[in-house]
Amino acid sequence: MQYERRQYMNQLIRRRDNGRIKIITGLRRSGKSYLLFTLYRQYLLDTGIGEDQIVGLALDEIDNAKYRNPFELNKAVRERMTDKNKRYYVFIDEIQFVTEVPNPYVSDPDAKLTFIDVILGLMKMPNADIYVTGSNSKMLSSDILTQFRDRGDEIRVYPLSFAEVYEHWQGEKREAWRDYYTYGGMPLVWTLKTHEERSSYLRDLFSRTYIRDVLERRQIKNDAEILEILLNVLASDIGSLTNPSRLSNTFASERHLRVAPDTINTYIGYFLEAFLIQKAERYDVKGRNYIKTPVKYYYTDPGLRNARLGFRQLEETHLMENILFNDLIRRGYDVDVGVVEQNTRDADGKKIRKQLEVDFVVNRGEERCYIQSALSIEDPDKRKQETASLVRIPDSFRKIVVVRDYIKPWRDEQGIRYVGVEDFLLDEALISG
Repeated sequence: MQYERRQYMNQLIRRRDNGRIKIITGLRRSGKSYLLFTLYRQYLLDTGIGEDQIVGLALDEIDNAKYRNPFELNKAVRERMTDKNKRYYVFIDEIQFVTEVPNPYVSDPDAKLTFIDVILGLMKMPNADIYVTGSNSKMLSSDILTQFRDRGDEIRVYPLSFAEVYEHWQGEKREAWRDYYTYGGMPLVWTLKTHEERSSYLRDLFSRTYIRDVLERRQIKNDAEILEILLNVLASDIGSLTNPSRLSNTFASERHLRVAPDTINTYIGYFLEAFLIQKAERYDVKGRNYIKTPVKYYYTDPGLRNARLGFRQLEETHLMENILFNDLIRRGYDVDVGVVEQNTRDADGKKIRKQLEVDFVVNRGEERCYIQSALSIEDPDKRKQETASLVRIPDSFRKIVVVRDYIKPWRDEQGIRYVGVEDFLLDEALISG
C-alpha cells in the first residue's frame, strides 16, 4: 500500500532547484523519510535525474553513525558530488542526530561546528539542491530558519489524514472513521491488521522513540516518570482548557507529586518541539485579542493519544475535536480557540458575564471562519447550545457546525452551515462553500 502524500509532494516539486534549503519537519515515523527517499526520489528519477545524482544519508541508521560528526558528513556528501557539470540532489535524513564538535582550527574552546555549518557550505555549491528532514522543531524550525533567514523553506509533514486513509479504504465510511479516531494516521499502523499489533506498535513508539528522544536530547535522568505522567494527563485532557499551574495541582492532588509549574511548562515545551502535541491559543472574538492562559493542547496523532491511555478513554467528542484541529492545521490554517462573552442575568436578576466557547477560529490570510464540533444536533436544545456562541459573533464570516451524524450539508435560518465530519474531512472545499 503506497500513500502518495500529494500535498507534500506538490510542495517539494514547486520548490525544486529554487536555491533554498528544503526543511522537512514533523513527528518521527510520520512519513518524512518515505516522502523524500521513496516518493520524491522516484519523481526525480522519472524526470531524468540519474541514480548517481541523488546523494542520500539517513542519520538515524547505525551504519551511518559516523556521519553524525559534521566533518564526516560534509566529507561524505562532497565525495559523491564528483561532476561539477551535474546537478546533485542531497537528502539528509534526521539531521538532528548530527552532534556539535569543537572547531579544531581556532583557539576558542567554546567554538563549535554543527550541521548548520555543513549545510551553509553545501548551499554555496551551485550544483547542489539540498533537502533535510528532522523531528525537532526547536532545532529545525527555529535554529535553521534563523540561520538561513530567507534561504530556507519548511515543509511540515503530518501523519496520514482521514482523507489519505480513506483513499485506500475498502468498506463503510463510518467504519473508516471509527478506525481512524481509534488508531490515528501513523503510516505503519495501516499495514497492521489486529488491534493487538496496532496497539503494541503505538506503545513502542512512545517508549522506544519519542520519550527516549526527549530524555536523551535534554539529558533528563530523574524525571522520566514525570514525563510519562504528564503525557497521560495531557492525553486525558485533550480539548480541555489548562495551564501549567492547573497541571501542577493535578500532580499534587492525584499523584501526590510536587512538580513546579515552570518545570511542567518546560516539559510541555519539549513535547511541542518533538511534534507530539500542538497548542491552541485562546482568542477573544469580540475583543479581538489573545488571552494568554489557559490554552488547549491536542495530540498530533489521535492513535498515539489513545495508546498513552491504553485505549481506555475513546471519547468520540474529544477525539473528533482533536482530529478537526489537526486537519485544519494540516491544510495551512491558523487555528485558535474562540471565546465570546455574553451578558446575561442569573436567577436573582443580577447581571453576569458568561464566556461561550467557539471550538475553532480559523484564519488564512483574509479568509476566516468559525467552526463548532458536535456529536449530534438532532435535539433542538442541543443545537441551540452548540450554536449559542456562533450566533453572538458580530461579523459575517462563515460559521460551520461539524457533526458526527450522517447528514447532507445544509444551512439554518441564521446562515450557520451543518456538515458531517467525514464529508468535512474528505472535501476541503466545504469550509469555503
